[in-house]
Amino acid sequence: MAKQNNDQLQKVIQAGLMAALCYIGYAVFPAISASGTKIHIGNAFVVMAAYLLGGVYGGLSGAVGLSIADITGGYAASAPRTFITKLVIGLVVGLVAHKIAKLSEDHPQGYILKWSAISAVCGLCFNCVFEPTLKYVWYTLLFPNADKAASAIKALLAVTTYSTIINAVINSVIAVVLYMALRPALKKAGYLLPVGK
Repeated sequence: MAKQNNDQLQKVIQAGLMAALCYIGYAVFPAISASGTKIHIGNAFVVMAAYLLGGVYGGLSGAVGLSIADITGGYAASAPRTFITKLVIGLVVGLVAHKIAKLSEDHPQGYILKWSAISAVCGLCFNCVFEPTLKYVWYTLLFPNADKAASAIKALLAVTTYSTIINAVINSVIAVVLYMALRPALKKAGYLLPVGK
């Protein structure tokens, strides 16, 4: 029981740390806006959080950190959509990494590299379609705005803007490189928590 409580406390602490890193990845490093899409490295930390904590905690870390970044960065109106999209990124990455690949268990380095890359690509590519779809639904059904809905559907029909794809590629690479570098140290220090058990 004490071990389970300690793991839960460590998970909450790590989730808070990952939320802060998501915020920093968005707010501190320069973000370039192209066609309404921001290029930043915050999503890399959403993916990292899902690797380390599982889909729910990882997704919530990203959702909280990047929603706060939106609010403090002058994009408060998009914070609710950001919350949803980052939560979904974490859930998809966590599903692939932990339910399918069992990434938190012992595996050879090649297996870990392959499945961390696959799960990052799955989560961030899913977001390339999900984000403009959500934006379209948001501005068509929830908060009608014909111009913004048209912009969202244009991005969706173009299989998203090039900046969304660039963002996905950059964040996938960063997440995989960081995870492969940090995983052995976290495991040795006892901070690589079991996920999905």
